[in-house]
Amino acid sequence: MAVIAAYVVNAVLNLALGLLLAQILGPADFGRFALGIAGSVVLTTLFFEWLRLSATRFYSERVRGEEPWIRAMLDRAYAVTALCLTAAALLCLAGRPVAGPPATLAAAAVATAVGIGFFDYQTTLARARFIGGLYLKLVLVKSGLALVLMVATAWLTGDATAVIAAAGISQFLAAVLIHRGLTDPRHRPETGRGRTTLQVFIAYGLPLIAANVVYQLMPFANRSVIAAFGGFSESGYFSLASDIGTRVFGTLGAALDVLLFQIAVRAEEEGGHAAGEEQVARNVAVVAALILPSAAGFWAVLPAIEAIAVPAAFQGHFSRYLLPMLPGLVAFAAMNYALNPVFQIRRRTLPVIVAAVVGAAVNALGLVALPGPLGPIGVAVAQTLGFLAAAAFLAARALTGKGRLHLPWRDLAAAAAATLAMLAAVLPLRGLDPWLALPACVGLGAAVYGALVWRFDIAGLRGAVETQRRARASAA
Repeated sequence: MAVIAAYVVNAVLNLALGLLLAQILGPADFGRFALGIAGSVVLTTLFFEWLRLSATRFYSERVRGEEPWIRAMLDRAYAVTALCLTAAALLCLAGRPVAGPPATLAAAAVATAVGIGFFDYQTTLARARFIGGLYLKLVLVKSGLALVLMVATAWLTGDATAVIAAAGISQFLAAVLIHRGLTDPRHRPETGRGRTTLQVFIAYGLPLIAANVVYQLMPFANRSVIAAFGGFSESGYFSLASDIGTRVFGTLGAALDVLLFQIAVRAEEEGGHAAGEEQVARNVAVVAALILPSAAGFWAVLPAIEAIAVPAAFQGHFSRYLLPMLPGLVAFAAMNYALNPVFQIRRRTLPVIVAAVVGAAVNALGLVALPGPLGPIGVAVAQTLGFLAAAAFLAARALTGKGRLHLPWRDLAAAAAATLAMLAAVLPLRGLDPWLALPACVGLGAAVYGALVWRFDIAGLRGAVETQRRARASAA
């Protein structure tokens, strides 16, 4: 529960941070900031994601005691990668006299990737060992530092590059402050065993890394297209809508994934491959039971959120871009946190990259065909079509054929029906004054959906809560 609490707090603070930065920087500089941060995320995915994925899949409390060379290889691989990227950042900075401000922006993006990678690695280690309290502390420290440092930097300098650097510093400092609680005893693995372990990490993570890089490049390319044709202000409008939508659904899905996938890994360790597959199928139902009402509820309260929280310079543009993005963001979250784990638990990750290539191809075709008749909104539609195509391909691979996953269709249908009932209940409230509509829709929607989940035990959520209560009572 501490892991989920951490993600909820992180989501709220990130939402506030994004809106504050948009207010202070304005559309044009926020567009530059978003472009630079997108570059940092691409670099983090390209160079560090294989470490995070390998730690998620191959490191656990059991492995910590019985196979210490795995952690040693992870640590060494991270150190080497971080040193290489630090050298690259210094080279970019040295090129400032020739290249000018873009060189500084590139240096900040590369350095920030090191901070993000280090923080993600530490949080992954905490999740793999089910140390929820330490994980919560990591996220809270990082969120607090980011809120203070980034907002203060934006206020004092108004410079997008400086704010990007502050983002990396906040994540790096949080990981440094907490890392002692995640330290393992020193171990020097045999050269042959270490090399074999490293090959396993790369073979497992490479397709997932390639897929993630493709998915990160899609919004990066879309923002670049809008900036080229509509200017940085239009890119800023697009970026704020994309960032907020991605954080809402990505954070919710990740909050579940970091817990559910580790449970599936533990189930496989204890009960074999069949137990792992069965747990992954149950996880799909849990993800759907929370993603579906979140998407419907977010759509219902979008006008109120825009009126209350979105800076005046972005109002109107925010919902204009977010509405066509919404189906794609939901599909992307479902793909990452419900479908990808199917192939991760099987250690057959090649279909994930094929799905990413399919999505990127559809997105590219959309960029060619849609901006003409639809204008800048065509870019948002192209992105949605790309995510939907990738999710459809991956779902077909997971749910058909000889080794198809057997889903709990009753739970999926019940979650969809409960979501429709919730939506029918809150729709009459959507037209109220924003300050009344937001709490009324959230309160009534949560009550209706929660009552239906409890009554019909959708996705086993009632059973999970009751089990947790019994465990706490026993412990007391």
